Amino acid sequence: MSKIIIKNLNKSYGDNKVINNFNININDGEFIVLVGPSGCGKSTLLRMISGLENIDQGEIFLDDKLINNLLPSKREIAMVFQSYALYPHMNVFENMSFGLKMEKIPKSEIDQKVNNAAAILQIEDLLERKPKQLSGGQRQRVAIGRAITRSPKVFLFDEPLSNLDAALRSEMRVEISKLHKKMNSNIIYVTHDQVEAMTLADRIVVLNKGNIEQYGKPHEIYSDPNNIFVAEFIGSPKMNIIKINKEHIANSNTLHLFNNKITFDNLVFKDEIYLGIRPEDIILESNLEIQLEVKIDLVENLGFEKIIYSKVANNQIIIKSSKNIINNSLKVSFSKNKVLFFDKYKNRIR
Repeated sequence: MSKIIIKNLNKSYGDNKVINNFNININDGEFIVLVGPSGCGKSTLLRMISGLENIDQGEIFLDDKLINNLLPSKREIAMVFQSYALYPHMNVFENMSFGLKMEKIPKSEIDQKVNNAAAILQIEDLLERKPKQLSGGQRQRVAIGRAITRSPKVFLFDEPLSNLDAALRSEMRVEISKLHKKMNSNIIYVTHDQVEAMTLADRIVVLNKGNIEQYGKPHEIYSDPNNIFVAEFIGSPKMNIIKINKEHIANSNTLHLFNNKITFDNLVFKDEIYLGIRPEDIILESNLEIQLEVKIDLVENLGFEKIIYSKVANNQIIIKSSKNIINNSLKVSFSKNKVLFFDKYKNRIR
């Protein structure tokens, strides 16, 4: 287990600022997920930690040791890439042992490390196969096994499941989570998939244009987002955001919402605001405080769950429900206690 501290990290490509004053402390054995849209700086950050990318400004410490100027091979960090990067002419054993051979590790130690990693990943029977004889999930296990053999202090995963189909991604999420529990190592994991982030992470870093929008435990980020960006990015389907104009503010803490007059204690409304409500918090045919009738555009039938796309007063409302839908319109309601508010700058009002 190891402690990682990143201080005031910055990276630019010309005039394009990719990472902006990034600061984070990672505790022993933590599983940290960096999540955000494409181009937000996730992979660049991972490459700077690994030593594959130069740092413009800032410091990276591993166990209180500054590693900025260390070669990648000297950082005690192993990286698993989006592409499996396996040598096609080598079998699984040779792929997993290649780095160790380059370090001139004794053969007996190499055999032990590869066999131990293969046992952890349950690929002992694949050691003689070539990559072309493996499925996508098996290739990813080999790539992870190659990292394990190096006995690193930190594992870096750069979108390792993006090339797999949905069923295999789900299976590999479970395997990576089990691996973390077995090895109790630090993992920094990059993804744009918020489901991966929510299910794997001890803590999540939500990135946007090189900036940390929020850093916390999955349930904290889901239930208490700092702003609309985080609120919409975390959660599936995304949170409904409805703009409330000044004319709908009755007084400092009372709103006219879809023919409902609702008072919110301990809140003050002065200007236009945004209301947020999660699809799973909208209830069909119920008598909660905020009631409205919606017109249905589309229903996605996912078996037990239905995702209902609807409209009310030019606002799209997404609803998640287990009930069957037979009409073109619905009466729905939600509790005022489930509502989040954001100011005109899209930051959370608390």
